Amino acid sequence: MLLLKLFLVPLFLLLLTLAGRRWGPSVAGWLAGLPVVAGPILLFLSLEHGAGFAADAAAAALSAVVASVSFSVAYSHAAQRWGWRVSLALALIAWGVAALCLSFIPPSATTSLAVSLLVLAIAPRLFPHMDESSIARVFSVGELGGRMVAGALLTLAVTFAANLVGSTWSGLLAVFPLLGSVLAVFSHRANGPAFVAHLLRGMAAGLYSFVAFCFALSVSLPEAGIALAFAASGLIGVAVQLLSKRRLRRAPGELATTTSG
Repeated sequence: MLLLKLFLVPLFLLLLTLAGRRWGPSVAGWLAGLPVVAGPILLFLSLEHGAGFAADAAAAALSAVVASVSFSVAYSHAAQRWGWRVSLALALIAWGVAALCLSFIPPSATTSLAVSLLVLAIAPRLFPHMDESSIARVFSVGELGGRMVAGALLTLAVTFAANLVGSTWSGLLAVFPLLGSVLAVFSHRANGPAFVAHLLRGMAAGLYSFVAFCFALSVSLPEAGIALAFAASGLIGVAVQLLSKRRLRRAPGELATTTSG
C-alpha cells in the first residue's frame, strides 16, 4: 500500500502535465476530476476499518465536492491579482472553511449527491472569465520531478491524517486538494493566471465522475462488499467521466500549443 501511495499520485501528475501540454489546461483539469486520489484512500480505509466506516467516509467525500470547488474558485480569482503563495493560502482557507462546515452535517449519500450536483451545475459561472490565450510552456525535468515529489509527500500526509480521525473527516480529507494544489501552484508559476483558471475550471467539470463514484460506493459498500463495490463504482465513475466531456468548454483562444517563452 505504501508503494501505491508513493507512486499513484505522482504518476497521475505526470500524465496530467503531459495532457495539459498536449491538449490544454481544460482537458488536464477535467482528467484531474477522476477519483485517482480519493479512490485509493477510501480503499485503504475500507480495508483497515471496514465497509461501514468507508461507506460513511464516501458519503462525506461526496459532500466535500463543495469544498473542492471552493478551493478552485478561490485560487482562480486570487491568481488574477496575486502570486501563487497568497493564492494557495486563500484557496486552502476556502477549502478549510467549507470542510469545517460540512463536518457538522451528518453524512447522507442522498443529501450529499443533491448538494454536489447543484454546486457543479453553477460552478462554471463562479470562475473568472478568461479571454486570453492559455499556452503551456516547455517545462524542465526538475520542475516535473518537483511536481511528482510534492504529490507523493502530500498523499502520505493526507492518508496518515485520515487514519487518525473519524469517518466524516476521513472522507473530507480524502478530497483534500492534493492534485489541485500541486497543479495550480506549478501551473501558476510556469504559465500564469489564465492557464490556471482554465485548469481549475476544467477540474470542476470533471468532478461528475467523482460524484458518481462516491455515491455508488457509499450505497453499495454495506451490501456488496469491498471488491464488488469498488469495481462497480469505478466503472460507473469512468462512464460518467466520458459523458461529462460534453460539459468541457474551452475558453475562447485557449491553445494546447507549447512554447519555450
